[in-house]
Amino acid sequence: MKYIADNFDVVVIGAGHAGCEAGLAAARMGFKTLICAINLDSVALMSCNPNIGGTAKGHLVREIDALGGEMGINIDNTYIQSRMLNTSKGPAVFSLRAQADKNAYAQRMKSVLEKQENLYLRQLEVVSIDAIDGEVKGVLTRNGAYFNAKAVVIASGTYLKSKVIIGDLTYDEGPSGLMPANELSKSLSELGITLRRFKTGTPARVNKRSVDFSKMEEQCGDEEVVPFSFISGDVDRQQVNCYLTYTNEDTHNVIRENIHRSPLYNGSIKSTGPRYCPSIEDKVMRFADKERHQIFIEPEGETTDEMYVQGMSSSLPEDIQMAVLKTVPGLENVEIMRTAYAIEYDCIDSTELKLSLEFKKIKGLFSAGQINGSSGYEEAASQGLIAGINAALSIQNKDPLIIERSDGYIGVLIDDLVTKGTNEPYRMMTSRAEYRLLLRQDNADLRLTEIGHGIGLVNEHRYEIFKKKKLQLEEEIERIKHLQITNKKEVEEFLISKNSTPLKKPISLYELIKRSELDYYIVGKLDPDRPELNKYIQQQINIISKYEGYIQKQLEQIQQFKKFEKKIIPMDINYDNIKGLRIEAMQKLGKIKPESIGQASRISGVSPADMTVLMIYIEQQNRLNKQ
Repeated sequence: MKYIADNFDVVVIGAGHAGCEAGLAAARMGFKTLICAINLDSVALMSCNPNIGGTAKGHLVREIDALGGEMGINIDNTYIQSRMLNTSKGPAVFSLRAQADKNAYAQRMKSVLEKQENLYLRQLEVVSIDAIDGEVKGVLTRNGAYFNAKAVVIASGTYLKSKVIIGDLTYDEGPSGLMPANELSKSLSELGITLRRFKTGTPARVNKRSVDFSKMEEQCGDEEVVPFSFISGDVDRQQVNCYLTYTNEDTHNVIRENIHRSPLYNGSIKSTGPRYCPSIEDKVMRFADKERHQIFIEPEGETTDEMYVQGMSSSLPEDIQMAVLKTVPGLENVEIMRTAYAIEYDCIDSTELKLSLEFKKIKGLFSAGQINGSSGYEEAASQGLIAGINAALSIQNKDPLIIERSDGYIGVLIDDLVTKGTNEPYRMMTSRAEYRLLLRQDNADLRLTEIGHGIGLVNEHRYEIFKKKKLQLEEEIERIKHLQITNKKEVEEFLISKNSTPLKKPISLYELIKRSELDYYIVGKLDPDRPELNKYIQQQINIISKYEGYIQKQLEQIQQFKKFEKKIIPMDINYDNIKGLRIEAMQKLGKIKPESIGQASRISGVSPADMTVLMIYIEQQNRLNKQ
C-alpha cells in the first residue's frame, strides 16, 4: 500500500558513480537529498575494471575534482597502483590512471555518503516516477513508500531490465549478481521517454594463486605518484604490480572454432555494445590480421586474490571461456573465480535531454550516467555531478550550470550525448575535444574551481588553496617575462653545456625556456632569486611558455566558438515554418531543439546551408519582434 514516507528536495535513483556524485552535489549545496539503491552493497560498485582514469577519462576525474566532486579524492585514498599515461606525447594527452582496491573504494565512498549533512541513503527500489502536467512530483518505491520531491535524478546505471548472458544461458540479473530493476522502465515509457537496449560486458576474475607471473611482463606503478585531487597532497604508498601477457594463435583458434556458440555471432544478442571495449571474440573476428592481443592481469584489491583479466571481456559459454584463458601464457592452470558475462539493459535516447541533463518534456527530472548511453565510471560521475548541481539550481529557479565544449571534457561529453546522440555506449576520448591543448588535466582547477566555488561546492579552505596557487603562477610568469638574461660568459657556458645556442642579445627568461632543449627546471641556475614553488606550478609555467603560440590560436578559436554559443534559439521556434530548410534538418532540429546556434551547427544532418537559413530566419523574427 502506498504511503507518504517523507519530503525531499532531491531524490537520486541509483548509488553508482553517477548517483554518488549527484547526491553529494545536491546535499553539499544545502538541499535535503535522498539516494535510493536497490542494494547498499552497490554503492560506488566497480562492477567492471577496478580502476579510475585513463586516456581522456583522467581529464574527467580532474574536472570532477576541480568542481568539488568526490571521485578524485576517493581514488587518491584507495589506489593500489598509479601511472601517468601518454607521457611520450604532448601534455594535452597526459592522463592519469589508478588501479583501485575495489572494496576499499566502495566502502570509503559509502562512508562519505553516510556522513554527508543533508544526505540520506536508503536501500529502496524506485518503481515509478510521478509527474503531473510535465513536472516531477515524487517517486514510489517497491515497499509502497512515496517520497515527495522537487527534483529527481535517474542514475540507474545498467540495472534497468538488465539481463545477463553467458553463452546460451540468459537470466534476469544486474551487475555482479545484484537484482535488476524491472519496473522503472515501464514508468519511464509512460512518461513519454524513449527507451532502447545497449550491451556491455566484463571479463572473468581469476585466482591469483593459479597464475604463473613468471611468463608475464611486470607492470609497475610510477615512482612519483601524481594525485587526482588538487588538494590531496602527498599520496605516495606501497604499490601493487599489474602484469602483461598476450593472446596467441591457439587462443584465436579456440574462439574461431566455437564462434557459433557466441551470443554475439549466433544472434542471441541484438543490442548494441561498446565499440572501444569489444569482447575478445569480437576482437579476434574483426581483427583477423592481428597475431596477438594484449591481456593485462590486474589485482582487484590488497585483501583479495581475485584478479581482473583486462582485455578478455566475453559472453562465450563458461567451458569455452576456460579453454580460451588456458591458451594464454601464464594462465595455463588458471582457476576462474567469476565467469565473464555480457549484460543488456534499458537506456534512454540522450537527445531527449537539455544540456543541463534535464528532460525537455519533464521539468525537474534529470538523467545521468549509463542510462544516458555512456560507458565508464568517469563519464557517469561527470554527468552525475552536473545533474545533481542542476537539480539543486532548478529548485532555486536559477540558470543551470552548462560546461561548454571550450571549458572542459565534461562539456564535450554532455554536448556530444545531448546534441549528437549515440547509437552505441559512448566513451570519452581526447580526440573528441577540439580544444585539447587548453583542456589539459593539469589545469582543470584553473579552468573550473571558480565555477565550483560560485555554486557552493568548493569550500572556502579549498578555494583559498586555489587562489594562492593561481596568484603564485601569475606572479611568477610575470616575473620571468621581465627577467632579462644577458649574454655574459657564464650564461654562454651554461647554454653550450645544455646544447643550446648562445645568446646574441639579452632575452627574457620566459622566452629562453621556450627552447625545446630547455625548460623552467633546467634554467634555475640562471635565476638565483627564483621563489620556492611546488612542482605543479612549475609544470604549468613550462607548458604555458612552450605552447604559448598554440594556446593563443585555440583561444582565438574559442572566442569564435562562444559567439555562436551565445546566439540563443527561441525554444518555441517551429522549424516546420522555416522555408529553405531541408526536411532532414527540419526533423533533427525539431527533435533536439538546440539551445543555441552553436549547438544547432553540431547536430548530425544539419548542413552549413541549413545553418545559414536558420540564422537568417531568427534575425528576421528578431526584427519583427522589435517593431
